[in-house]
Amino acid sequence: MKITIQTNIAATIEQVWMAWNSPADIMQWNAASDDWHTTKSTVDLREGGAFTSRMEAKDGSFGFDFAGTYTKVVHHKLIESQFGDRTMQVEFISTPSGVTVHETFDAETENSEDMQRQGWQAILNNFKKHVEAL
Repeated sequence: MKITIQTNIAATIEQVWMAWNSPADIMQWNAASDDWHTTKSTVDLREGGAFTSRMEAKDGSFGFDFAGTYTKVVHHKLIESQFGDRTMQVEFISTPSGVTVHETFDAETENSEDMQRQGWQAILNNFKKHVEAL
């Protein structure tokens, strides 16, 4: 099953692209709630390149690596990746008022579709807030 989320960001495509792909920026916005954070991020933004974000509960009770490989990169337009047996596609669409980020990913089986949609949308909302504050 595929899940799709999106947001509209009042910023330039250059600002959105940089914040999405910069490890320093990723560590600022990549969390679904205030009690989580990303402690480390690596990005090798090219087809066949790898990415990793270490996501941890701030109280140290749990953490995991969100990691995968880029399968397609079209500068300022599209990033496709694979993580485990799942895939993700992120489209960056320039509009007169900014950029629409449209993200589609394969659902996992441990959590409900609604929980996954809410969690990923919360991260995307944090991204929007981060970029618009730059």
